[in-house]
Amino acid sequence: MGVLSSMTGFGAAQRDALGIAVRVEVRAVNHRGLQVKARLPAELSALESDVEARVRARIARGAVSLNVSLERGGGLAGTGFDLEAARRWTETLESAARTLGLAAQPTLEVLVGLPGVVVTGAAASQELAPEVAELVFACVDDALASLAEMREREGGALARDLLENALEVERLVELVRARMPEVVRGHHEALRARLAELIGANVPAADLAREAALIADRMDVGEELARLGSHLHQLRGLVSAGGQVGRKLDFLAQEFFREANTTGAKCNDAAVAHLVVDLKTHIERMREQVQNVE
Repeated sequence: MGVLSSMTGFGAAQRDALGIAVRVEVRAVNHRGLQVKARLPAELSALESDVEARVRARIARGAVSLNVSLERGGGLAGTGFDLEAARRWTETLESAARTLGLAAQPTLEVLVGLPGVVVTGAAASQELAPEVAELVFACVDDALASLAEMREREGGALARDLLENALEVERLVELVRARMPEVVRGHHEALRARLAELIGANVPAADLAREAALIADRMDVGEELARLGSHLHQLRGLVSAGGQVGRKLDFLAQEFFREANTTGAKCNDAAVAHLVVDLKTHIERMREQVQNVE
């Protein structure tokens, strides 16, 4: 039996090696397709496309946000001071001060806190060691595995809920099926009484039979009930197979609604109407859960 996966989840991982601590956090929420947003430090920017490719290889649907942080040990080791960036910031700040009529000049403490003035690691050395890239990729894979584990746990809960509601849909379909002969008989008797009232007691049998056949044909929901049964069979098969079946389940949920609406429209009977309302309630619950399936 396969496993369903929810589109929502969270995963995190950390790896420490080479005097570096890499931490990856990944979050996923519902989305019609696959949307990946990766945020990496400037010194790891060259790895962004490879990181996104690793996400796409594991996930088919959902909006995925992945964040990579990196800390180096050894204090200022691998740290550089970009004099050109500091010069540009100084000129910009002095120009702003003159425009605003301020006498203040930027201090070194102010400059080191500005973007691009202090660069670290690969940004300072202008190259990224292959060992660092492999460490980042391994940490990304760990975080994605953690995310997959959570998504599968939630997918298991979704599967159980879908199957429970499918059982209720099946029960209600059978109640409608059992009720229909009585509904047709009731309309037949109502027709006989109405015709007798209008044209007398001697209603031609042929005319009555013809009208009864027309009523039975208009109220025949056997095809709709059969399709609902087929949809239930397909739903259980998809849940059992698992994998990336969210789109197929979403289509089935729409078809469930179509058949339930047609059944309610054909049957002018209070008891069937109540059953159809309950039927649509459970179909709506299935539809809501299906929206979370990858």
